[in-house]
Amino acid sequence: MDELKEVSKINNEHPKYTSKDFASDREVRWCPGCGDFSVLAQVQRSFAQIIGIDKEKIAFISGIGCSSRFPYYMDTYGFHTIHGRASAVASGVKCANPKLSTWVATGDGDLLSIGGNHFIHLLRRNIDVNILMFNNRIYGLTKGQVSPTSERGKITKSTPYGSIEYPVNPVSLALGMEGSFIARSMDKDPKHLQEMILRCYKHYGTTFLEIMQNCVIFNDGAYNLFTDKETKDNYILYLNHGKPMVYGKDKSKGIKMDGWKPIAIDLNDGVHSINDCLVHDETSKDLAFILSNFNDRADLPRPLGVFLARERNRYEVDMERQIEMAKEKSGEGDIDELLIGPSSWEIN
Repeated sequence: MDELKEVSKINNEHPKYTSKDFASDREVRWCPGCGDFSVLAQVQRSFAQIIGIDKEKIAFISGIGCSSRFPYYMDTYGFHTIHGRASAVASGVKCANPKLSTWVATGDGDLLSIGGNHFIHLLRRNIDVNILMFNNRIYGLTKGQVSPTSERGKITKSTPYGSIEYPVNPVSLALGMEGSFIARSMDKDPKHLQEMILRCYKHYGTTFLEIMQNCVIFNDGAYNLFTDKETKDNYILYLNHGKPMVYGKDKSKGIKMDGWKPIAIDLNDGVHSINDCLVHDETSKDLAFILSNFNDRADLPRPLGVFLARERNRYEVDMERQIEMAKEKSGEGDIDELLIGPSSWEIN
């Protein structure tokens, strides 16, 4: 374990926390029934389970949107920034103070539209920042316009005749930008969401967690297929590393590869068995891409869980090493000498 990992992740002398210890004294101001309440609760409950970190070592960064109220409601450090810039600010926070456990709370509009450029470069740099993206597939704070993840044909206030754009696939985008940890959960599965939050915390490098979240006012029921008791078992595939991909009410369905094409199979048809099912490998980028494209097919379930988890160099660690190398070669340096020395000039 390198020094920065040890400093930023381990401190066995901190007090024992409960979820209430992470709740600020601010009134939570979201619409009644909003999925954001669940996300907030699961983050607070998850953090209470973390052994080895003080509240003062946690920072939440947000942009603009309903989700971006998040830092006000967490009794940690926080910074409410401007639209789309949370990824950039969080990058600076982590690089300036690697000891902080740095988190981004953002929405599909904030992160993937105006913030898209910052998002992709945070992923490729692999700075140790955890991104929680609340995906309600709508602009909620500005009262119901089409967002980058809204489905094609979506009728909104900004697309009264239906959206003619194809939606962004957040998981595929993160994979394409060499993300090192990519996962998906949803607001109405508290236990699973807590598990994914804890997995994010334990990973070294940028983590991206897409959270399917309901907006009760402007896009209510966007995920009914995956949350209603009558349908959810047949439309959700929970990913478990090293385990066969099975789903359905009685685990009676599975995923099999037909060449390069994934297909759903019936495990009770007398032809197929669990041995035919694809086994999940969260270290395989190729498999993660295949799973990310399940979104485009009505005949396949929606995967929840960890798509990809792998270790690679982190930007802030390599940056610190370069700084130390430069100091060894040229000394500490002097800002006054830099400003008034031969590296500066006057313009008349």
